[in-house]
Amino acid sequence: MKKLINGVETLLTESLDGFCAAHADIVALGPDHKFVRRNRLKPGKVALISGGGSGHEPLHAGFVGHGMLDAACPGQVFTAPTPDQMLAAAEAVDQGAGILYIVKNYEGDVMNFEMASEMGAEMGQGDVMTVLTNDDVAVETSDFSTGRRGVAGTLVVEKTVGAAAETGADLAACKALGDRVNARTRSMGVALTSCTVPAAGRPTFDIGADEMEMGVGIHGEAGRRRVALMPASQIADEMVGAILEDFGSVAGDCLLLVNGFGATPSMELYLMYREARTRLEAKGLTVARSLVGNYVTSLDMAGCSITVTLLDQEIAGHWDAPVHTAALRWGL
Repeated sequence: MKKLINGVETLLTESLDGFCAAHADIVALGPDHKFVRRNRLKPGKVALISGGGSGHEPLHAGFVGHGMLDAACPGQVFTAPTPDQMLAAAEAVDQGAGILYIVKNYEGDVMNFEMASEMGAEMGQGDVMTVLTNDDVAVETSDFSTGRRGVAGTLVVEKTVGAAAETGADLAACKALGDRVNARTRSMGVALTSCTVPAAGRPTFDIGADEMEMGVGIHGEAGRRRVALMPASQIADEMVGAILEDFGSVAGDCLLLVNGFGATPSMELYLMYREARTRLEAKGLTVARSLVGNYVTSLDMAGCSITVTLLDQEIAGHWDAPVHTAALRWGL
């Protein structure tokens, strides 16, 4: 294993130190490295908090800032953050309008955020609601989740709900929007290589030089099946086909996100964007918004995911609204 690290036990804290120092104009590090929060909080605004295992950067800390999250709780690599992290983050960013947790559908994340909500209620914390993201169409269940996994569509939920909260939407409205965006979002991923978790020191799964994992999860979970490596056009056929089949009959505008898993160069991601866009438009969808890059990664895995969100005027407006975070910036 070759990694730019000092030691497995200090990897997360040292990385968070560097992240918060590099983006000190946007974020601050919470006590004991429990969370990353916005530098400038907005009084009377619903507080948006997300989190999950590290290794998916820039998700979630990279999306803390104006127009997105108020705080993010980073767990160890591919390990859910603990309830005390969430409670500490909530206490730090609560501005009196309630707290909305945005949670990917993995058992550890769901359980610990639920525990944090219950503990917060016992301590007299303000109103708390949760949006659960489950956009992955690859499989219905996995070793990590009950039902569909929350993957790159989580970014779309965080961006749209973040914009709504920034403009004064109340807690119930933010939750309703998050649930609606999640319901209009589908994703699927493909892996060309495994990732290597530093603590393990070896690839999460073995895969041949001429093989790929179709429908892989962001922790390296098994997908739909192991298949022979194929051209990008055929990969896009299957991924877009699965997304459209799950949607059923659709038309109108959509957002297309082609997300890299960490080790795939931009040249290949833009090629996949071309293939995906061509297929969506051939089926009657108009790609009105686009995003391409490494946003929800899986350490050093080679591969990508395709995410499609069906847009309406409200969702598109929130997507276009100004955002200023370490990883996503426009309009300011």
